[in-house]
Amino acid sequence: MRSLPLWLRSGRVQTGLVIIFILAVCAIFAPYLAPNDPNEQNLLSILTPPVWVDGGDAMFPLGTDSLGRCVLSRLIFGARVALTVAFTASIGAMIIGAFFAHVAGYFGGWVDWVIGRIVEIWLSFPPVILSLILMVGLGTGLRNVVLAIILVDWTRFCRVLRSEVIVLRRRDYVSAAQLVGFSHWRTITREILPGTLPLLITLMSLEMGVAIIVEAILSFVGMSVGSETAAWGQMIADARQNIYEAPFNLIAPIFAIFFAVFGFNILGDGLRRTLDTRLTQTERT
Repeated sequence: MRSLPLWLRSGRVQTGLVIIFILAVCAIFAPYLAPNDPNEQNLLSILTPPVWVDGGDAMFPLGTDSLGRCVLSRLIFGARVALTVAFTASIGAMIIGAFFAHVAGYFGGWVDWVIGRIVEIWLSFPPVILSLILMVGLGTGLRNVVLAIILVDWTRFCRVLRSEVIVLRRRDYVSAAQLVGFSHWRTITREILPGTLPLLITLMSLEMGVAIIVEAILSFVGMSVGSETAAWGQMIADARQNIYEAPFNLIAPIFAIFFAVFGFNILGDGLRRTLDTRLTQTERT
């Protein structure tokens, strides 16, 4: 354990990485792990209970939905949609938010004022409602879901990182770099960005959990992927009609969303505790 980096020794980080690894394996190897085709309808096995319940079928370990589709297979393939949105949307939001945060915090003045007002106006809209409005304009599809989340959530990064950049800009080594003749771009990338990187990594891991929830909401209302693609939010919407006959069809995707969001959140919390030097020093004292 001593040979591992400090951040990797954290139990929270290890737990989060294990959960994300499990989800990643399900997403990558879904065709090999899923016992059935997620879209194959078996009308003779509608609402089959899980295998451990009386009337269960070993062919469908977690049962079937109202169309006779395998719940376990749809859960496994749904991990692909969830992780695709989580990684692509969070990276896109991070890039845009970090760019404007560093520009606002470094230059200050009217640049900071303009960017700050844009962020405040953008944050005045409820995120989910704004996502739905954007989806109405952009249309359905996984690519548009990612774009909508990026356009909504870049402000999260910008607002938090801006204050950190302002603190780092006042450091002596940043002033020394400016006196030596470093350009603005070199000062930001060489002197300020390394200081904000731990916070940036933490925010990105937390944003992945948020992106999974937003995608589930959009797929729940039918504004995400098409019906031919398995998604957890879509599974919840389909299971509502038979909640009393087959409650596990509703419980399974809800647990999958909780499991994924818990993994990203506990990873983000562990990274924050180990990478943030101020928290580390406080705990030691």
